[in-house]
Amino acid sequence: MYKKEEKHLRDSKGKAGYYINIVKNTVLQAVFPKSCPVCDKALGYGEDICGDCTGKIHYISEPRCKKCSKQLRKEETEYCVDCRRSSHIYKSGIAAFLYDDMISKSIYRFKYHNRRTYAEFYGRAIAEHFGQIIKSWDADVIIPVPIHERKMIKRGYNQAELLADALGSYLGIATDSEYLVRVTNTKPQKELEKGERKKNLENAFKLAKDVVEYKKIILVDDIYTTGSTIDECTRTLMAGGASEVNFVSLSIGAGI
Repeated sequence: MYKKEEKHLRDSKGKAGYYINIVKNTVLQAVFPKSCPVCDKALGYGEDICGDCTGKIHYISEPRCKKCSKQLRKEETEYCVDCRRSSHIYKSGIAAFLYDDMISKSIYRFKYHNRRTYAEFYGRAIAEHFGQIIKSWDADVIIPVPIHERKMIKRGYNQAELLADALGSYLGIATDSEYLVRVTNTKPQKELEKGERKKNLENAFKLAKDVVEYKKIILVDDIYTTGSTIDECTRTLMAGGASEVNFVSLSIGAGI
């Protein structure tokens, strides 16, 4: 269990509840050990990533694109090729990891193989490395990019929602997974060309309420490729009254 979680338990449930949860989580860890979010090997108690994988994952660092956060090669380059050529609706974004072989396999297990526990590591890692930037946006809420009801029934969860909840918990920002909904069961974006991706998402989202609840919003998703999904979500949110939308993505490709 992480130190932050321990403090939360002490404050919210008192000493008795704290020790009960310590015992409960120790037993659960022994019977159902958590796995490394990178290689999926079983972890020891208190670990959130195995020793072999520590230092092997690549966080996005400077220089990075000022718009979408893709890793850049040259300090003097401010924007990646895509952001120089495309006009995005969102204000800016942060991506945590370079989308390489290790992270792509990790996200695949997180997304399709019920590795929900990965979200805790992802959320903490993003908060520790990029928390100051995210907090500077002064957002009212974190909203996960929604999946269609059919996919939710089939998969059982929305990986972006798990990530949003973990990140919001660490940064102290409220989350809302019901405000934005996906009304069209679109084709997977990875199967489409760039031009097709934008068309594929047209009118795919809507607000669940007519009342404007949030002005400054952070969208959360697992993978950023061309930005089409974030843009379409932003379009819907701003049409509903939002004034500013930034995003946080778990991973992103390299820029030029």
